[in-house]
Parts: sequence; structure tokens; C-alpha cells
Amino acid sequence: MTTTTAWRADPYDCALRTGRGPLFLRRHDGWLLPLEIERWCTAPDSADRSVLDRCRGTVLDIGCGPGRLVAALAAEGRRALGVDISPEAVARTLRLGGSALCQSVFEPLPAEGRWDTALLIDGNTGIGGDPTALLRRLHRVVSPSGRVIAECAPVDVDECCEVRVEDGRGGHGAPFPWARAGSRALAAHARRAGWEVSEQWTLEGRTFLSLAPQPSAAARP
Repeated sequence: MTTTTAWRADPYDCALRTGRGPLFLRRHDGWLLPLEIERWCTAPDSADRSVLDRCRGTVLDIGCGPGRLVAALAAEGRRALGVDISPEAVARTLRLGGSALCQSVFEPLPAEGRWDTALLIDGNTGIGGDPTALLRRLHRVVSPSGRVIAECAPVDVDECCEVRVEDGRGGHGAPFPWARAGSRALAAHARRAGWEVSEQWTLEGRTFLSLAPQPSAAARP
């Protein structure tokens, strides 16, 4: 089963439908990472607001989930689009008044190369299991002067592994590749992908990096 199919299967869609967990990512060795479904399904908190305040121009939210950030931007009259491979995530975003497409970031996107800000929030630097490859892809998504705002893992970690979604009650999806990177590791992935850290901040226990293209055109893939 592909990563796309795994995220479209229950129990992830079921949790988004109800707005409640529990929901986890389980690594092959049994380690569990809780997913914050309830937070994702509520209004933006102060940490989210710190991200929204730094968005400029048109905004693409990659892995938008239930759409709280896209909907908040839309409510302010900003042009924003969410992208998510979960049909329930897209449906919930639309119900909140946001715009969203059900597809992968690695597929061709609307206005590709012209987005001013791309968001990788709530662990979405893990998409595809390779943060460097994901950030290289974003050079083709954002404009030459665009930025990426990415949330880091809250611990000093740099791992690519296989996980599956579980609900703690016996329901689970198929395995797929995922990654986690703390601030130091994510900054290193960004440099390899042709980005530089222009700002780092922490709020409510969450850490974010704002990434700008490296000055040298040779750094772009």
C-alpha cells in the first residue's frame, strides 16, 4: 500500500471525522508517537498564530489536515490552499470555509512555482520519509523569493523510519515511510536542499523555522 493510500484509510479519517483521538504513529519496534487530533480540529492557538502572522502573500499548507490554518487565513481574506491526501481532511477544510485539494505534494500543484509561503506544520516535514527530498521539491512549488515555514520535532532527533497509523483499539493502517527532525537536524536538511534558516522561534513548547532560498542560484535543484 502506498503512503497516500495508508493515510486515506481508517483510523485516520475516522479520527478526523469525529475530531477525537486517540491516534498514534507506531514504529516497527513498538514505539508510539501520539497525534494531536483534538488540537488539529480546534481553532488556531497562539503557536499557530505565530505562524500565520509570518505568512506573506499566497499560502500553500502542505498536509493541511482538518484545515484550521487554511480556514483562518481564508477568514482574513488571504489566498490560501490546503493540500492533503486524506479525503476527510479535505472535506473538513472545505466545511470550515477553506480551500483544499486531495493530492500529494509530489504531484503537480496549482500555481506551482508561484506560492509565496509554504507551510509544513504538525510534523509534516516527515512527509515521504525524507525531509531533504521534500524541501528540494518545495523549490519548485514556491516562488524564487518565497519561504517555507516548518515545524520541528520537539526533541533532538533525526530519523527516517516506517510507521503506521493506529487508534489504540486495534484499528491500524498500512506501513509507510515517515521522518522526524528536531531543529538542528531540520536546519541541516534545509541546507542540503538549498535553503537557509532566516528565523527560529519557540512558543507553547513548539519550535519553528522560517526558511529562505540560499542566495546562490546553484543551490537550487
